[in-house]
Amino acid sequence: MPTQDQVMQSLEGLLVPAVKRSIVGLNMVREVTISDKRVKVTLASTGLIIGAQDWIKNKAKEAIEILPEVNEAEVVFAEAKPADLNKVEHIIAVMSGKGGVGKSLIASLTAVSLKRKGYDVGILDADITGPSIPKMFGIDTRPGGSESGILPVLSRSGIEIMSINLLLPSEDDAVIWRGPLIGKTIAQFWEEVLWGKLDYLIVDLPPGTADAPLTVLQTLPVSGIIIVFTPQDLTTMVVRKAVNMARQMGKHILGVIENMSYLYVPEIDKKIEIFGRSRGEEMAHAAAAPLLGQLPIDPELAKLCDEGNIERYDAEMITKLGESLSQTASTSSGKDKND
Repeated sequence: MPTQDQVMQSLEGLLVPAVKRSIVGLNMVREVTISDKRVKVTLASTGLIIGAQDWIKNKAKEAIEILPEVNEAEVVFAEAKPADLNKVEHIIAVMSGKGGVGKSLIASLTAVSLKRKGYDVGILDADITGPSIPKMFGIDTRPGGSESGILPVLSRSGIEIMSINLLLPSEDDAVIWRGPLIGKTIAQFWEEVLWGKLDYLIVDLPPGTADAPLTVLQTLPVSGIIIVFTPQDLTTMVVRKAVNMARQMGKHILGVIENMSYLYVPEIDKKIEIFGRSRGEEMAHAAAAPLLGQLPIDPELAKLCDEGNIERYDAEMITKLGESLSQTASTSSGKDKND
C-alpha cells in the first residue's frame, strides 16, 4: 500500500498551467486518504478555471495510479481561500524613507540571491504608483486565476511575482489613486493571491512612512525589514525616519544596505565615492542592525535591468547578501531551512 509521502511525491511534478508551479508547492493538496489500495486526494480549486481543474484532475489521477499497489485513484476539488493556503516562513519588507535610492532594485536582488541559495521566493510589489519589478524581470504576462484567487507570475528562475503593472492594460498607464484604494490593493495582493509555500516573500514598499507602508506593516505578518539608503547626508537623515517607524511598529530590522556606494574604475583599480563618503557603518549603528551590503554603481547591472534580465546579474555581493540575509532571518525567527 502506498504511503502519503509517496502520493505527495507523485504530485510534485504536476504544474499548474497558469503559473508553472507544482500543486504541492502551491499548497493545493488539502487531504490524502489511502484505504484498500484506493487513494483519494482533495485539491483546492483556488485560482483555477474549470478547464484547468479538469486537466489537473486527469493528470493527478494518472500520476497516482502508476504507484505500486494502487488500484484506483479519485481526485476531487474543494473551495479554499488563498489566505488559507499560503504558508510563508519569512516576510521581508524592503523600506526607505524616500524614493530614488534603489529600493526596488534591492528587493529584486534580494529575491534573486535567496533563490540562488535554493529557497522558494516571491516578490509582492507594494509600490502601487511606481511599480518597476516586472520591468527588471522582463515580465509582461498577466496573472492567471479565477474569482476564487489570483495566481502570481513566475520569473525565468522561478520567483513568484505580483505587481499592479501586470494588471494594467499598458505598463505606461498611471495609477492615480488615493491612499485607501492603494492600501486595499496591497491587502488584496496578500490575501487574494495564491502564494502557496514560500521560504521568503519580499515586499517592495513604496517610499516614505505614510499610508501604503503603514498598510503593509499592519496587514502583513512582516518578520523583518531591510533599510535601503544612499550615501548622501540628506538621504540618511530621511532614512532614519523609516528606522524610527519600524521600531514604533515593533518590526525587527534585519539589516541595512547602502546602494550607489561607490563606482569602481577597473582601469585604475580604484573606488570613487561619487555621492560622498560611505555611511554604511553609521546607518548600521543607527539602526542597531548589521550592514548587509554595499552595492556599487554598476553600468552592467543597469543594462541588465533595462533589458529585463536582472536574474543574470552575477556579483560577489549578491552571493553574500543571500548568505547574510538567510542567516539573519533564520536567527531572528529561531528557524532554519534545514530544521
